[in-house]
Amino acid sequence: MNLIERVINIVSAPKKEWVAIEAENSPHAKVATGYLMWLALIPAAAIFIGWGLIGYKVAGINVPGSFGFGLRQAIAQFVSMIGGAYLTAFVFDLLAPNFGSRKNFDKAFSLAAYCYTPVCLGGIFHIYWSLSSLAGLFGLYALYLLYIGIKPMMNTPDDKVTSYFVVSLLVMVGVAVVFSFVLASIFGLGRGIF
Repeated sequence: MNLIERVINIVSAPKKEWVAIEAENSPHAKVATGYLMWLALIPAAAIFIGWGLIGYKVAGINVPGSFGFGLRQAIAQFVSMIGGAYLTAFVFDLLAPNFGSRKNFDKAFSLAAYCYTPVCLGGIFHIYWSLSSLAGLFGLYALYLLYIGIKPMMNTPDDKVTSYFVVSLLVMVGVAVVFSFVLASIFGLGRGIF
């Protein structure tokens, strides 16, 4: 299946698409390079254009775009998408036996990567600072994709889907906070604009 078909299907008919994805048995590297990396370019490019070329507001003051700052933000966004998917997959795979689910990193990565689809698509709103908050709304649909994808992708029993989802989500919030601090320190995102 090509990239555009997969995007349309996972967004418009996710229950059917999860069954198709589960049957593919794709290795994580193929999903990362053939799907997620391409989609992760959408928010990265939007952030670069918005923060690096157009500009943004801080405390109501217009700040002109800064090529260097926009580039750092874009790289951090791209790395956080790919790294976040791998960390998410690691958590899913690690927790799987506790919920009677299949322990399979490739399946866990596919679950994570395809759940990132709406987040990547919504990343287009980062072009304009004032619309950036709309990108977060797409994350809610990603949570729905995760919830309905856990059963087919991880072979989770019906009675444990909700608890697996909630525990995974809580662990991922903690991981995301740590990951964002690490990225901020690596890319110097807290040190102002250059």
